[in-house]
Amino acid sequence: MQNPFVIARGAKTEAVVVVATIRQGAFAGRGECTPYARYGESVDSVTQQIESVRAAIEAGADRATLQALLPAGAARNALDCALWDLDAKMTGVPAYQLAGLHRLAPCVTAFTLSVGTPDEMARAAQAAADRPVLKVKLAGAGDSARLAAVRAAAPEAELIVDANEAWRPENLDENFAACAAAGVALVEQPLPAGADALLAERRWPVAICADESVHDRKGLAALRPRYDLVNVKLDKTGGLTEALALADEAEQLGFGLFVGCMVASSLAMAPALLLAGRARFVDLDGPLLLARDRPEGLRYQGSTIFPPDPALWG
Repeated sequence: MQNPFVIARGAKTEAVVVVATIRQGAFAGRGECTPYARYGESVDSVTQQIESVRAAIEAGADRATLQALLPAGAARNALDCALWDLDAKMTGVPAYQLAGLHRLAPCVTAFTLSVGTPDEMARAAQAAADRPVLKVKLAGAGDSARLAAVRAAAPEAELIVDANEAWRPENLDENFAACAAAGVALVEQPLPAGADALLAERRWPVAICADESVHDRKGLAALRPRYDLVNVKLDKTGGLTEALALADEAEQLGFGLFVGCMVASSLAMAPALLLAGRARFVDLDGPLLLARDRPEGLRYQGSTIFPPDPALWG
């Protein structure tokens, strides 16, 4: 990592990922995932899940079959994205065309500011003030001061905030008021998943996006009274296949889309770009937070991400 990445649940100084490679003849497809402890995952558990379906994959299991072999999560994501990449390599048809898209255009990503003191976050915001969208990590107590400091340091940037389940009923009004005062466009996952019913009881002054509360299509409709948008992350959905289906159903239910990521390399970001054109916000800045990316990684120009070279993925 370039700097420690700090959210409400703790800090990390490195990105630990798992890469699945599936070969057929001269062709190879790759997919990358990030095991996430919040969801009970580790490198060992994800590796074990991948190995548990090795025989089925080697026997020719395709993307549709894979959905029934593994649950949503990081392991299935790595394999699903590897199968998309393999299909693109074998057919010579780019993955975005296989997904029914006519083109894959550049997009603008948010840039994430870690949780810190108001002064620390103001300095980070000032350094990134020329970026069009800043994603501000929050932690509950003291968030009003953090938001005011970031807004003063980056007066022109569009702000979105991510509470990572750290707010509580007793500080919702104060924190939402601080967001409104700072001109925040969106609040991501203010309350813990499973304890967010309060969000449906009234209208809030800022749009609310579900993250930890939504993984795949199961239970999506029940979240509609609570949230305005859903954060589609491939490590939650278990790959691009379910992510595309989740996006379709979410739009049919009236949700806006937010495309997010874990901290990972460009190999993990590339498949998510197939959803970017449909999203109100894109948060695929993982490689920008790393000390180094893959040599064939995505091209970032400021906050603009350009489509992947086939050597990377798809």
